[in-house]
Amino acid sequence: MAIKKYYDSDCNLGVLDGKTVAVIGFGSQGHAHSENLAESGVNVVVGLRKGSAHWEKASEFAATHENFKVMEVEEAAKAGDVVMMLVPDELCADIYNSQVAPYMTEGKALTFAHGFNIHFKTIVAPKNVDVIMIAPKGPGHIVRRLYTEGEGCPSLICVEQDYTGKAKEIALAYASGIGAGRAGILETTFKEETETDLFGEQAVLCGGVCELIHAGFDTLVEAGYAPEMAYFETCHEMKLIVDLINEGGFDKMRYSISNTAEYGDYYAGEKVITDSSKAAMKEILKRIQDGSFADEFIEDSKNGQKKLLANREAENASQIEEVGETLRSLFSWIQK
Repeated sequence: MAIKKYYDSDCNLGVLDGKTVAVIGFGSQGHAHSENLAESGVNVVVGLRKGSAHWEKASEFAATHENFKVMEVEEAAKAGDVVMMLVPDELCADIYNSQVAPYMTEGKALTFAHGFNIHFKTIVAPKNVDVIMIAPKGPGHIVRRLYTEGEGCPSLICVEQDYTGKAKEIALAYASGIGAGRAGILETTFKEETETDLFGEQAVLCGGVCELIHAGFDTLVEAGYAPEMAYFETCHEMKLIVDLINEGGFDKMRYSISNTAEYGDYYAGEKVITDSSKAAMKEILKRIQDGSFADEFIEDSKNGQKKLLANREAENASQIEEVGETLRSLFSWIQK
């Protein structure tokens, strides 16, 4: 079954006329969603803890936009007809249950940019509200930058619960308001978005890529090559290759590299990513699907994030990070 695609011509931003969108959080995604929506003419309130790190930044934007206000979380949740939860996954359920849930009255829309909490049922929405997702496929600063440049970041939309009969219209309008309709809006489900997103992060984009770079770097250094050379060949050039793939697929990447590199690609790739690698990926996917990963992540969050912080500390102290920091300081095009 082909995935459904939409653009601005398929969206009616007027669906949000007379409504208030409450964005809970002003981090990477929060600032992008709220600022883009406001500049698209939508009435926006941002819910934050007064005196928090983001309160001043949000207030600065509010000073120049009449349709943008900053409020305490409870006040914003009460004011919002569409309430978007843009706080970290591990904090979302507690913030929702204690500060937002009391104000989710009949006919409102509860929205997310990731399906984690709804799919794994850490948040259970009331039956008389819409439950939808608008998930840009890019970091918040990219969502914001592309919007200001007249472009947009592709986005997913999902409808989990359609109480009003207008949930999809609201999702499309919201996606258009943040600029996604300029690039493309794809329709999926909470289950599919959550499980594929977590799998991509763990097996390929973050876990897979970082461990591959680590292994390549360590192999060269252990063989006696200079750490700086190892860094350039296994880490620095990764972005150049990925940019080519992003622009035109594997074909453009292979067209752009040398024949030597392409020949080595076909020879070596399947030796590194073997049947055992794919078996590990299937195990990773299984743990996502059955909720084991979510349970472990939530338990670690409740335990002060001990595992997360220990791993972060170990990674930050690794040789590749030390070498990379030194080399990046020499790159004039990287701004601190």
